[in-house]
Amino acid sequence: MNRNSTFWRLPLAQCAALVALLFSILSTPVVAQDIDRGEIENIVRDYLLKNPEIITEALAELDRREKAAEEAARREVLTSSSDILYNSTRQVVLGNPTGSVTLVEFFDYNCGYCKRAYGDMVRLMEENPDLRVVLKEFPVLGQPSVEAAQVAVAVNEVAPDKYGAFHEALMMRRGQANRASALEAATNAGISEEALLEAMSTDVAGQTIEEVYTLANRLGLTGTPSYVVGEEVIMGAVGYDQLSAKLTDLKNCGQTTC
Repeated sequence: MNRNSTFWRLPLAQCAALVALLFSILSTPVVAQDIDRGEIENIVRDYLLKNPEIITEALAELDRREKAAEEAARREVLTSSSDILYNSTRQVVLGNPTGSVTLVEFFDYNCGYCKRAYGDMVRLMEENPDLRVVLKEFPVLGQPSVEAAQVAVAVNEVAPDKYGAFHEALMMRRGQANRASALEAATNAGISEEALLEAMSTDVAGQTIEEVYTLANRLGLTGTPSYVVGEEVIMGAVGYDQLSAKLTDLKNCGQTTC
């Protein structure tokens, strides 16, 4: 068999899945009752050699079904976890707390894309007075990110009215975000370091971050920034224009694609 063919360029796992599917069809009692295993193997081999294009077609259909299943699973999670997603007592809300449209962002203070996307969020809030922004601390870039998130949770506990100023300072700050830089940003915002350290001595930060990790895992999030708008999960820094369009659709027709 020519190793430059479509079959040999496929990932091994996908080839195995396809061959297994053909075996399962050919091995059903109706088909296999008069055919032994060797004959089945020859049938599969001959069929793939004579019709290599069906591999591409089958994999395209498999990919479509897998994506549809993932989207259906995410929609189920968005419904079953809506209270934690939108109304957790541990989350931060910016913009209009009673706004009619909500944008949820999962972010990491050491994520360069999150820093660049911060301006998009500010612009969206400025141009949409009915926009409610929910922030989820999702530190995925190592221990320094966890430390910064722990301070951020303490800021929200001690002085939620100053969280916006703290968040902006840490997002706009150059260099690595960690415990020290986060505490500096918080104290510069006028928050008592003693009160922060006291709040950090409790388990509230751990519970908050664990809640977000669990939710992100259920939604299949693998990085930051990630957003939720209506019933759609958006991964990556997609930019102002795309987020604005999604929010406009949600306001106008109740979904992100009218």
